[in-house]
Amino acid sequence: MTTKTKKLINAPEDIIPEFIEGLVGAYPDLLTVEGPTGRAVVARQGPRDGKVGVVIGGGSGHEPAFAGYVGRGLADAAAVGNVFASPSPEQILDAGRAADGGAGVIFLYGNYTGDVLNFTMAAEELVGEGTPVCHVAVTDDVASAPGDRRHERRGVAGDFFVFKCAGAAADRGEPLERVEALARLANDRCRSMGVALGACSLPQTGVLNFEIGPQDMEIGMGLHGEPGMRREPLAAADTVTDVLMEPILAELQLVEGDRVAVLVNGLGATTQLELFVLFRRVRRILEEKGIVIHANWVGEYATSLEMAGASITLLKLDETLTTLLDHPCRTPALTVGNSTADEAGFVRSARRVRAAEKAEATDRQSLKTAGAVTPERFRAMMTAVAAAIREKKDWLSQLDGVIGDGDHGITMDIGWTAVGVVLPGEPAEATVSQLCEVIAKTFLTAVGASSGPLYAGAFRSAGQAVGDRLNLNGPAMAAWVKGMSDGILSRGGAAQGDKTMIDAWVPAAEAAAEAAATGAGEIEVLEAATAASKAGMEYTARIESRRGRSAKLGERSIGHVDPGAASANVLLDAMTGALRRQA
Repeated sequence: MTTKTKKLINAPEDIIPEFIEGLVGAYPDLLTVEGPTGRAVVARQGPRDGKVGVVIGGGSGHEPAFAGYVGRGLADAAAVGNVFASPSPEQILDAGRAADGGAGVIFLYGNYTGDVLNFTMAAEELVGEGTPVCHVAVTDDVASAPGDRRHERRGVAGDFFVFKCAGAAADRGEPLERVEALARLANDRCRSMGVALGACSLPQTGVLNFEIGPQDMEIGMGLHGEPGMRREPLAAADTVTDVLMEPILAELQLVEGDRVAVLVNGLGATTQLELFVLFRRVRRILEEKGIVIHANWVGEYATSLEMAGASITLLKLDETLTTLLDHPCRTPALTVGNSTADEAGFVRSARRVRAAEKAEATDRQSLKTAGAVTPERFRAMMTAVAAAIREKKDWLSQLDGVIGDGDHGITMDIGWTAVGVVLPGEPAEATVSQLCEVIAKTFLTAVGASSGPLYAGAFRSAGQAVGDRLNLNGPAMAAWVKGMSDGILSRGGAAQGDKTMIDAWVPAAEAAAEAAATGAGEIEVLEAATAASKAGMEYTARIESRRGRSAKLGERSIGHVDPGAASANVLLDAMTGALRRQA
């Protein structure tokens, strides 16, 4: 019997809006919420004319990151995602538009696939509206990739220092290019290493998303519960601190006389008692080497729900970074110096957003009608997918918990539940292509994470592939499957053999095309695609991950099915079953 964890929540699906309401209600003088998504937390005395807008964001569950760092002198706005999932482009756009003071906007976020995809899509939209945008993805986690592949590293507690320095630069009136350069400088001089002693549980499951033995610790654990570099027997605090500090010191090449800022960060369930014991050892190590601590913070600054463990972050300072670190700020989670806002110099003009272009109406009389998959049947097939994902949600999350952060089933269910709500309200005359566009937009807005952009791209591409048809026959069904595969490939950048959903979608598309070429009908085409996706899913258990969060595991990922490939098979299997029942 699986033991459920206990949390003080209401309905899991309400936890984020209720969290935002509580946070803003607790700091009404500092924070407000702007934009139709309700997920952009904005500084009341932050965005202003002529200042670069600083937008941070990421998944919830890391509090006080990210919304806790919104305020005068730091971030102007934060886009708040679901638990352990990136905010969607629309949520990021709300934050970007709120932060825009006419001098451009900088996006700051951790280097995770979902964040990179969603912030990139939001930036493309914002640039299209005439706002210059720069990005910096934080890559401070020493454990997640070798030094020669630092661009692949995760962003963990180093967000704290990068956000602080960039926010100060913007508050001092630096132009966009300079703010970006200073954020990159902070990132380049920042290193972190963490250790986990116990697991966390997602609000939607109430089940620990990984296991650590009672006498074990995980060195290099990620902020989402991703497995680290290695598992070892639990050691004394000084020994653990030495293990964490060694690679940080080696990479920063600190020498006598250097100055640093130190962050000893709790992951959610580690006491202040323990954290100060860790800091004691950090301080002694640095003193012995003649390294000066200019500033330090000890506490919870980037957590992982209720995970037991801690991380150590060092920022190697120069004169510029020292000035930025000391610059006043006032936010719910961090106050530095005298941060009283200058009301006289605060001017914020209303931002005008370009109106969206209306889609042209489709002439149904010009569409090809051959085929048994009518728009009505396609809609029923998508409803069946939503039900199947809901049924398999826990299984998909369990697969993800082994090699990822344990939320894939939850994320997919959120997206498909939203689709299930929207589809019945679409006009009866909507075509397959139009329904695909609706699914793409709905999924993208509801989900965020990496699945949001990938499946939005998939459905948009699939809809375009059958845009000249009213009904789908065998070849059109194959074109639709290939469109799904192509859309994911074009947006995600993964290839076959990387241990991702591509390992299910590409063979599914190939099998569908081969079946259609032999004259197979719609059901046979989908059956071929489903069988191939299952084989591809099973293949992922035999290979090492090379993309996404599980890529950090190396050989430890072998033996485990990729959850994205598994959900692809669930989707195709549900479509096939629904079409059989309608035949």
